[in-house]
Amino acid sequence: MRRVSRIAVAGVATAALAVTVSACGSSSSSESAGNGAKKNLGLALAYDVGGKGDQSFNDAATAGMEKADQQYGYKSAAVEPQDGESDADKAQRLETLAKQGYNPVIGVGFAYAPAVKEVAAKYPKTTFGIVDDNTIKADNVADLVFHEEQASYLAGVAAAKTTKSNTVGFIGGVDVPLIHKFEAGFKQGVEDTKKGVKVKSQYLTETAAEGGFASPDKGENAANGQIDAGADIVYAAAGLSGQGVIKAANAHKIWAIGVDSDQYKQDALAKYKDSILTSAMKDVQGAVFNLAKSVKDGKPQTGEVRASLATGGVSLADSNPVFKNNAALQAALKKAEEGIKNGSIKVKTS
Repeated sequence: MRRVSRIAVAGVATAALAVTVSACGSSSSSESAGNGAKKNLGLALAYDVGGKGDQSFNDAATAGMEKADQQYGYKSAAVEPQDGESDADKAQRLETLAKQGYNPVIGVGFAYAPAVKEVAAKYPKTTFGIVDDNTIKADNVADLVFHEEQASYLAGVAAAKTTKSNTVGFIGGVDVPLIHKFEAGFKQGVEDTKKGVKVKSQYLTETAAEGGFASPDKGENAANGQIDAGADIVYAAAGLSGQGVIKAANAHKIWAIGVDSDQYKQDALAKYKDSILTSAMKDVQGAVFNLAKSVKDGKPQTGEVRASLATGGVSLADSNPVFKNNAALQAALKKAEEGIKNGSIKVKTS
């Protein structure tokens, strides 16, 4: 189904009228509008594919935005993506938000890199953020990135300690370097924990435009194939598509490992939660809120802001009592986490 661009606004409904996705005026005429002449409306999110409601990556960013709204009385905005949109479409969206007076303006996902680079140059007094990309070097851009491979390593430890079939699965949404980090960490965690456990890997699509992060049906079909091949635990790093993986795991009475958010606690996945062993989390919520706070405090974050196990920016969820109360598993995870933090375990990224 084609996604129509829409605006989800945190705060009063009239804020929706403040943002459109039409073309902006020139940067010179809009600079004053977006950089100090008006009261800062708060932060703005431009969602990645999958949009709000993915129970994962985008929803974690939304939680950070809502926290900033509650704390600072902002009227923040969040704008949905369109299917098949271009970099120019993304740039137009960011420019509109900056012109309206939102600060910071955050592109949620590495696909926003060209757009953030272009628009940040036009609005030097507005702080921009981009999640999951560290290629932009500008005085007004914060690259919000994570050591995903570290949390994924712990997910691999959990899978290896829990599997009974000695076959586990990894499903990546799109075959890109970012998702390779999840796969590499997971495989290494499995291999370091229990020799002889097979890891079956599959990517749903070659490009994001093909729906790898936004197609639960693709995730479900891939998971069914891995389960048929003997996997009794499947870890998905696939955004919205991961919901299909969790659904398949539940249908087959095996374990799923979620990603980005604590998916055991997500309302939309409540009927499947007993099949969610844990989730490899990264604190997108905290990264978004902290960037908004830094702007509010007059000391905007810029450059690479990378979260890790050591900073608490990545972790493994322990909401499922089956997971939390497994003493042997928890001991193995504690040992692995200490090794990563002290450097005795070097986690691969590819």
